[in-house]
Amino acid sequence: MENGVTVNSPPVDIVGEQLSTGEIFGGSRRFHLSFIAVGGHDQPTEPDGTIGQACPGRLRFALGLGLALAAMPAMAHSEATEMGQALPSDSRRVQVVVKLVESQQYAPKVSLTGSLEPRFSTNIAFRISGKIEQRLVEVGDHITADQVLARLDPQEQQANLDSARAGLSSAQALLTQASATFDRQTELLKTGFTTRQTYDEAQQGLRTQQAAVESAKAAVGIAEEQLGYAELKAGVAGIITARNAETGQVVQAGQTVFTIAQDGPRDAVFDVFEALLTDPPSPNVQVLLQADPSVAVTGIVREISPTIDPLSGTVKLKIGLDSVPPQMSLGAIVVGIGTFRPRPAIVVPRSALFRWDGEPAVWLFDSKSRTVSPRVIKINRYAGEQLVLSEGVESGDSVVTAGIQFLRPGQVVRLGAEEQVP
Repeated sequence: MENGVTVNSPPVDIVGEQLSTGEIFGGSRRFHLSFIAVGGHDQPTEPDGTIGQACPGRLRFALGLGLALAAMPAMAHSEATEMGQALPSDSRRVQVVVKLVESQQYAPKVSLTGSLEPRFSTNIAFRISGKIEQRLVEVGDHITADQVLARLDPQEQQANLDSARAGLSSAQALLTQASATFDRQTELLKTGFTTRQTYDEAQQGLRTQQAAVESAKAAVGIAEEQLGYAELKAGVAGIITARNAETGQVVQAGQTVFTIAQDGPRDAVFDVFEALLTDPPSPNVQVLLQADPSVAVTGIVREISPTIDPLSGTVKLKIGLDSVPPQMSLGAIVVGIGTFRPRPAIVVPRSALFRWDGEPAVWLFDSKSRTVSPRVIKINRYAGEQLVLSEGVESGDSVVTAGIQFLRPGQVVRLGAEEQVP
């Protein structure tokens, strides 16, 4: 080969040892070498493929260098074998953070999302039938008790009132006549110029007309009241939440025109699953405004629906709020936080969780051997950054909470400075 010689030849003698073709033994390992000795001239070879004697020093140097390089890993292996397999130094071990687990009283919490609704909601309707002539309020308006919300066409009611008043005038005229007749018969009876029967008839006529006048007055009152019913008033202060009729529409007596949420106490309404009520939380519930959690009030469970919604499979739960901040308007989304009674439990940080054979698990630290081992667990509840366990870890166990991604079973680890476990 030009400018080089390929060493791949029959055996040659080097320093009294005969080497087989292209093989050098170093220590207990065999290394197959194929290299090129760089030279400035083509070197002659013998017919059997051996290197000629033109440059024996260069060949000896190349083969000696290869032998030295091959012997170095063998020597290192031999030294390691003689000294034994040493454990990795403490600085090279995986550093973990360990937490000593102890049984504690844990009060689980439940968080629900609902809405703020009025405790009392009223449907407003006309007491008489008629055609709506005016609608004076809109949805969302706050109204007072005596405010007029809508008016009916009052022609029919006005005509009835006029007729009642005319009847009252007629009755009053007849009463005047009957009163004069009775007075005259009284005077005649004293002088003996009339009979007792005529006197009694005059007295009866007077009393009849007096009753007729009272009846006419009542009719006028009824007609006036009917005319007043042409104006729709709520009778309570509140907020218009719904409108069910428009101007020009003919409505029947009792047909809902407006829905009003009365001023006063409010209810936070939640839809909860029935299983939550088998072991219900404390009746005192904290209610937060979802848009601004700093706005919070405390309420009491006021009502639990006795029936289950067939569509959602939930039960309606109402939390009574006697007073609410102005920020909590009707329909606002709120979050209710309830606390269950405390119970003993094993709680570990969520950072300790990983999967082992498809099951949730944690790494346990053995303080004697300084090793770690996986332990399959059962999770009772996810509580934010904590896990409440039902099985797998006992009080007094040491759980690895940081560095779990670098671990394997039986691995020797070192502890971080923050949490030392003896």
